[in-house]
Amino acid sequence: MPNLTRRLLLATTLAAPIAHAAPPAKTAWDFSFPDIDGGTLDLARFRGRVLLVVNTASFCGYTYQYEGLEKLAEQLGPKGLTVVGVPSGDFYQESARNETVKAFCEATFNVSFPMAGILPVRGSDAVPFYKWVRAERDWQPTWNFNKVLIGRDGAIAGTYRSTTEPTSKDLLAAIDVALAKPLA
Repeated sequence: MPNLTRRLLLATTLAAPIAHAAPPAKTAWDFSFPDIDGGTLDLARFRGRVLLVVNTASFCGYTYQYEGLEKLAEQLGPKGLTVVGVPSGDFYQESARNETVKAFCEATFNVSFPMAGILPVRGSDAVPFYKWVRAERDWQPTWNFNKVLIGRDGAIAGTYRSTTEPTSKDLLAAIDVALAKPLA
């Protein structure tokens, strides 16, 4: 009988699932973009801040939103918001060269917030940040000037389409909520 008990105990132990530590949850701080000047725009440098990541384009009907984005960056930057522009040619409305995009944004809208280089933001060619957003929220940009709000903890706090203006009540309210949350 003791042999049977040992065999049962051994069989039960071997059949039990092995517990594996879950991989740490990804946050926005795990990603970076090539920046518009040829360096790296590492999102980890904004850890603890609220981010508004926006896919942009120079020749779009929504290009005027750069003005509102710059206004947000100026007014809410001191409170903890960072706007990040991600120019994309996915919708065929962006210049082909980073230098052209940068010059246009600075001369036309006095853009001072961080800008990535021209990058794909949707589909299988999307950069890892946007693939992460799609995996987390089943969401990807459907046009230029779609917005991803990232909380102080690096988690996605909201996603917004082009029709949500940078200074709209809905977006401002969501940014205020994200800014009000203390860093854990």
